[in-house]
Amino acid sequence: MKFEVYCDEALPDLFTSKKPRGQYMMIGALWLPADLREEAKGKIDALRQRHSVHGEMKWRKISPSHQAFYEELIDLFFSYGLNMRFRCIAVDHTKVNLKFHANDAELGFYKFYYQLLHHWILDFNAYRIFCDLKTSRSPTRLKELRTVLGNANLSAEIEDVQPLPSGQLVIMQLCDILLGAAASRMNGAGPASPAKRAIVERIETALDRKLAPTPKAEEKFNIFRIMLQGGW
Repeated sequence: MKFEVYCDEALPDLFTSKKPRGQYMMIGALWLPADLREEAKGKIDALRQRHSVHGEMKWRKISPSHQAFYEELIDLFFSYGLNMRFRCIAVDHTKVNLKFHANDAELGFYKFYYQLLHHWILDFNAYRIFCDLKTSRSPTRLKELRTVLGNANLSAEIEDVQPLPSGQLVIMQLCDILLGAAASRMNGAGPASPAKRAIVERIETALDRKLAPTPKAEEKFNIFRIMLQGGW
């Protein structure tokens, strides 16, 4: 079976920032069967038209004027059940030792990208992975990531790991919103904005639990807090 994976990031500069804005650097990935892509895009576009939402959908853009739209977008994500799944990795930047990554913060970042993706790649499936385009990063990193994922998953096919601008991909924008909600909980009690808080609570109501680190077996909305010092 063919799958597509849309990835985004929250606070990716925590490894190098002298004034960190949070504790956890996070990377998120939205997974769905490739043959559902056009249907999902069509439903998102219909929501946008009904609510007169233009431009890129992003967590930071959630406001009271468009709260109803973002709530319906969350409902759409849950309406797909396990045909649309979200996973993110939370990395405590205070526990990252760059000596283990050749003192290369970008290398360390992509090692965590690997940890996010590898554990949901299953044998005998094919995957196309789309990452938000970042012009400031080395152009070879995603090629290396594809190679490493392929070597670690010999019975699966990693067809591509490709950078694309998020403004062109509404499914990647949905990933940004889900990741923003998860990051807001992981980096504090939750967002101060009432509209953003309503979106977090919409997700938590659908899950019947708070947004917090989950067991490995969680399939719909998985938050993987990696333990850099060992332990369970």
